[in-house]
Amino acid sequence: MKHLVILGGGYGGMRILHRLLPNQLPEDITITLVDRNPYHCLKTEYYALAAGTISDQHIRVSFPEHDRLKYVYGEITSILLDENKVFLKDQEPIHYDDLVIGLGCEDKYHNVPGADQYTYSIQTIDRSRSTYQALNNLGPGSTVAIVGAGLSGVELASELCESRPDLKIKLFDRGDHILAAFSPRLSKYVEEWFDSHSVEVINKANITKIEENILYNHDEPISCDVIVWTAGIQPNKIVRDLDVEKDSQGRVVLTPQHSIPNYENVFVVGDCASLPHAPSAQLAEGQAEQIVTVLKKKWAGEPLPESFPPIKLKGILGSLGKKHGFGILAERPITGRVARLLKSGILWMYKYHNG
Repeated sequence: MKHLVILGGGYGGMRILHRLLPNQLPEDITITLVDRNPYHCLKTEYYALAAGTISDQHIRVSFPEHDRLKYVYGEITSILLDENKVFLKDQEPIHYDDLVIGLGCEDKYHNVPGADQYTYSIQTIDRSRSTYQALNNLGPGSTVAIVGAGLSGVELASELCESRPDLKIKLFDRGDHILAAFSPRLSKYVEEWFDSHSVEVINKANITKIEENILYNHDEPISCDVIVWTAGIQPNKIVRDLDVEKDSQGRVVLTPQHSIPNYENVFVVGDCASLPHAPSAQLAEGQAEQIVTVLKKKWAGEPLPESFPPIKLKGILGSLGKKHGFGILAERPITGRVARLLKSGILWMYKYHNG
């Protein structure tokens, strides 16, 4: 029997499982999925968990079951590519024939002193739970600073202002306008929404230091009761420690078949992979589809595809609370209630098909 090991039950790992199971897995292949949690987490909804507008159960999806699928729950400590082994804390190493690394990302603090110590996060479900407790234990009139006005920061700020309208929310962004990756029209729409909902947007911010309950913008101290960091991501430390070629963002450079050069049995999917698009759940799933094609041909002894067509993204949607949203579909901007309904519908479909 050959052994496929998948590290991480995120969007990429789940798509691989659902494409192989129940009927596409060759009889001589077994799978082990390694994850900290006994369920798939909807990371795109962590902002709502932290804001307190959805329950923990709302963002959990059960892993599939199969007689040749095994789960190992624990903390990965290292990967030895030359030995085909994955090491875990307080557990026996796992040997693999093929490996898919889908360990996701962590916060990137850009060497800001105190940022890793004195800020909260929404990068993992555990840290989102802690952020929820911190935010929802605040007294009325408390000040919350959110550092970073990309998609995560904007969704958290908007959800929190609906969940806790008594809070003073400050959204810090280093650019001239929030949502730098979107069109100026969408940025303006979201900024106007924040203005009408009393969220203070602070542009051209430069966070130089963070202390307990104090954020320094251009070295000027600002007192805050809670500071949440949404100002950048980097690959998981396990991947950062691999001695392989990486791009300027620390993501692993891959072959056209999504494997690590010189390790054709090791694939990287999702946030840790060097791809021409920004990391997203949609991108991870598209990449996973192509990895499954490679694995099935590899197991069948057939020639591997020399290349794949570019992964096409359908668009991106963001929420502004429960009734409004924004995004880009088919390269066209979309705002208002329709955008929010579309995002809710996509989430429902994902849970329906994967739960």
